[in-house]
Amino acid sequence: MIQILVAGDHFVLPQLFIDAISARSAAHDLTFTELMLPWPNVPFGAIGNVIEASGSIDETIAALAGATIAVTQMAPFTPEVFAGAPDLKMIGVCRGGPVNVDLAAATDAGVIVSFAPGRNAQAAAEFAVGLMLAAMRRITNGDSELHRGNWRGDFYTYGNAGIELSGSTVGLIGYGAIGHIVARVLLAFGATVLVYDPFADAEKMAADGVTVTSLEDLLRASSVVSLHARLTPESHHMLNAENLKLLPHGAVLVNSARGGLLDYAPLPEMLRTGALGALALDVYDIEPPPANWPLLNMPNVVLSPHLAGATQQTASRAASIIAGEVDRYLNGLTPEYVANPEVLSRFSLA
Repeated sequence: MIQILVAGDHFVLPQLFIDAISARSAAHDLTFTELMLPWPNVPFGAIGNVIEASGSIDETIAALAGATIAVTQMAPFTPEVFAGAPDLKMIGVCRGGPVNVDLAAATDAGVIVSFAPGRNAQAAAEFAVGLMLAAMRRITNGDSELHRGNWRGDFYTYGNAGIELSGSTVGLIGYGAIGHIVARVLLAFGATVLVYDPFADAEKMAADGVTVTSLEDLLRASSVVSLHARLTPESHHMLNAENLKLLPHGAVLVNSARGGLLDYAPLPEMLRTGALGALALDVYDIEPPPANWPLLNMPNVVLSPHLAGATQQTASRAASIIAGEVDRYLNGLTPEYVANPEVLSRFSLA
């Protein structure tokens, strides 16, 4: 009998994990312990020494009693958790990176940590394009005004009219799974797509029909800029007060990637002066933003509460990817997406 902790939440439901694992690994004798975490009804945050986690260290340790495998999206796996879960051999984290797991502690404990790259790529890409269109065409401004009883015919005047994607130059910062899909959609609209990503395959990008360029040249040439990079110490505030000055006057800026990529401090003044024509955000430097955050009450700003990946297909896909990882482990094979591969040479599989 193999015991699996299913630490789900109100997005990736425990039953999604159970159904996916049971279907993939029906030949194995499995039993499941369920733990329901409060995210997203309660925002995630730092727990112990890990980030973007939900629940608590103590409840995670208690739920892990006897478990060999744990699957989750948000449960915290800190050194204390590993110390309190001696039977644990594998963790499957159904997100693009296991930021809620202390990888060094996992490796020291001999625990394989698997993850689910690309699980929300389609959802996040579609959402990013939606944010662009909403900002470029004042969709949310018109909606909110009409809900207040105001028919804003002046939005049709030349000075207030939006711009089209067709014929526009759109700069994408980052060309992973999400950026690639966004580019494909934009090209179909008739946009010219510039890309800055020092880690992507330049030949592949050229074959896709996008133009590879430097960050500075991208900012100078793009009437719309959308962020799709990973947040690392090196990419923190990669767009800041200094290089945002390179944008053409009236440019549209979209961030649906990570709040830390963008320095938010200069944005209110850029909007007031028209240096930025519109801004669309799904992520923030502080989540949720405080009530006195200046961008909350500014025109030409589209805001959403970190929803880019929120589709039912994303949740099901995430559980399915991790079910595949668990099945490989149960059959003595190396999981496909291992975040701490150094553990594989030190410890045997199941």
